[in-house]
Amino acid sequence: MTAAPAPPPAAGTEAGTAAAAGTADATDTAALTGRRRIAFACHADEDTLPGLLTLLRSLALTNPRVCEDFLLLHPGLPDSALDAARRLHPRITARETRHGRWEALRAHGYDTVIVLGPDMVVLGDIGPLLRLRHGVGAVPQLPMPSGEPRVQADEGLLVLQREWLADSTRARLAGDGVPGCVVPLDGRHDLPVRRLHGGLPVPEGTVILRFGGAEGTSTGTGTGHGEEHGPAERARARYEMADDDFRTAYCSLPGPKHPALLTHLARPLLERGATVDLARALALVHTEEGRYREAVEVLLSVTPRADQPRFHETLGSALMAESRHAEAETHLLLATASPAVAPKAFSRLARLAWLRGDDDAARAYAREGLDAEPVNRTCRDLALLPGEPAPDVPGDGQLAHVALFASGQENAGDKVLPEAVRLCFGADTGPRRWLPVPVHRLFDEVALERVNARRALVVGGGGLFLPDTWPNGNSAWQWNVPDAMLERITVPLAVLAVGYNVFDGQAYRRTRFTESLRTLVEKSAFFGLRNHGSVERVRALLPPSLREKVRYQPCPTTVLRRLSPGWTDPVRRDDTVLLNCAYDRAGLRFGHDYGHFLAETAAAVRELGKRAEVRYAPHTPADERFVHDLRREHGIALPVEPLYDLPNAEIYERFRRTRLVIGMRGHAGMIPFGCGTPVLSLISHPKLAYFLADIDRPEWGLSVHDRDLGAKLAERAAALLDDHDAAVADVLGRQRLLWETTRANLAELERCLGVPVEAAGLADPGPPAPAR
Repeated sequence: MTAAPAPPPAAGTEAGTAAAAGTADATDTAALTGRRRIAFACHADEDTLPGLLTLLRSLALTNPRVCEDFLLLHPGLPDSALDAARRLHPRITARETRHGRWEALRAHGYDTVIVLGPDMVVLGDIGPLLRLRHGVGAVPQLPMPSGEPRVQADEGLLVLQREWLADSTRARLAGDGVPGCVVPLDGRHDLPVRRLHGGLPVPEGTVILRFGGAEGTSTGTGTGHGEEHGPAERARARYEMADDDFRTAYCSLPGPKHPALLTHLARPLLERGATVDLARALALVHTEEGRYREAVEVLLSVTPRADQPRFHETLGSALMAESRHAEAETHLLLATASPAVAPKAFSRLARLAWLRGDDDAARAYAREGLDAEPVNRTCRDLALLPGEPAPDVPGDGQLAHVALFASGQENAGDKVLPEAVRLCFGADTGPRRWLPVPVHRLFDEVALERVNARRALVVGGGGLFLPDTWPNGNSAWQWNVPDAMLERITVPLAVLAVGYNVFDGQAYRRTRFTESLRTLVEKSAFFGLRNHGSVERVRALLPPSLREKVRYQPCPTTVLRRLSPGWTDPVRRDDTVLLNCAYDRAGLRFGHDYGHFLAETAAAVRELGKRAEVRYAPHTPADERFVHDLRREHGIALPVEPLYDLPNAEIYERFRRTRLVIGMRGHAGMIPFGCGTPVLSLISHPKLAYFLADIDRPEWGLSVHDRDLGAKLAERAAALLDDHDAAVADVLGRQRLLWETTRANLAELERCLGVPVEAAGLADPGPPAPAR
């Protein structure tokens, strides 16, 4: 393996620096997660602009899942001349420059810049270039007549990392020989056509074919090589096509495509007459991005046949997300006619019936789904709904609680959350004191009547401000409440420790959310968000008159040992480290870096295994992908403790007795922290950085994109294990600050809601005995 070259004296740093230093603001999500920003760069003038268009087409058609920023460098072309490139790519950024391709060295907002030429055509997978992390990637060439390898930096491929985006790099690459900063790439990544003389075929596996060089340069669509290089010319000619032919070719490719690129290329085709398949493909992209209304509009722009079940399932799901329930049911029923689609359609119908309050219909649809697919988890859970609802008998001082009430093998963190919120009000967390109001169920007249018969309504906790979990058109966040129903709540309402849970690269795209949010804040007697990052993001969405109502209230899971009556800290801890990873929305979490993350984590696990037993603690069954990938790719087998199968008391016990928890999920950090256990966070979501900033310990977090993740993780974990008593004391000191904020807020809640809040008087369990 090639050693990483030493950086220049004025080396830059990766985007994760801001997160590590705790200096990034809450809206700079890429800095908080350390996600790499990647761009392509290419210089073109009037003569070579046609070649650039061929390059763009070839890049899209051979790498349909890739759509990074594309820096179009030019010497001063009129803006209209660049329109042809913009039609082919949605993320073109034009930069006028006198420095030619070397303007790429000034792209300081990026972590990796891949410099291409307009004389190139992409024939294969460029994934290895996207995954490069060190130095300057280039293919050493053998120019004539010297025969000494060197980098053809003025025309060949360059992959520049952030620390090499400096003018001094150009001088390092000039002259004869391969400088020490170069990471040599295989010749297939930059193959000059001049080597294919005499009509030689293009070698199988070639990734980038370059037509420039000593024997000719690419100007326009002609290469100047003639029949001498006929096979190479024909390889390039495949990508010289009219715009609509290119769009059709891209949209017809099998397999996954990049959402932004598919949207960009499909829309012009749809405007001229959509096919059912193309409309569905675009609608699925909109759905993935939380743009449900646009998905519905695209699907309704075509006329399907009754025997197109996948189309009807997609349309039914989109209509369901827009709370157009009757229409959704019609299309989902049509989809059940296909044996292949029926399980998913029946699971959607069962969920639709449940959220509308019809448990009998939910069970019936779920049983039909199980007949079609006996292992369908959604149908299995809904088929087991209790036959008779619990009697609605308000107890003295009973509170209503809107939350996600997880059961079965659902997220372990979501199981703990409702109990932790209720502990804020006292030790009684059961039905005598609390009326559960499922957050995803439509808040209708029946729910309103039941809530108004209680003393107060508590909403939270958890990351409820999220657009794509059980989406609905009533609020556009997780509580399925229309504004009109919200306004008719007559009891005091408190929002407690809710989080703004949007991922890096994800956003609310509907004004419905901001309207619902405003109504909620206006209605609330108390409005507390679980980290300062969420406070900042939500305040930005509100008018000035409402912003001060939004306050900071730590997640109750972070002070569990203070809230739980009779809590005792362990005298002895197991000699274990618990590790957790998350796989929901994996593309947003890892980008192009999953292989890097897995390899780096494997190195850390091997090193940590010298100090303690590393065990894997998945919060959901899907999290177990990590142990399978780790064993397959790196030969490491970890014992698994499935937290999703445990009751809350046992989850607390697992976290309380281990020496360290390393987690990617928010509550893989917050719950063990609340149990008094040291934590390290693998940051793939801004909320983890928000929490660490709140406790002033940003060094307890590492970006999953960090190029030195393995070494840093092993080093920081070793420090916490080697001086464990000090680490525990630090956790308890940080927790004491969160408890002071919580106690003050609970006293305010008691005043606002008019109900006694017993937890405000709970005593500190006291410092634990030194662990043995």
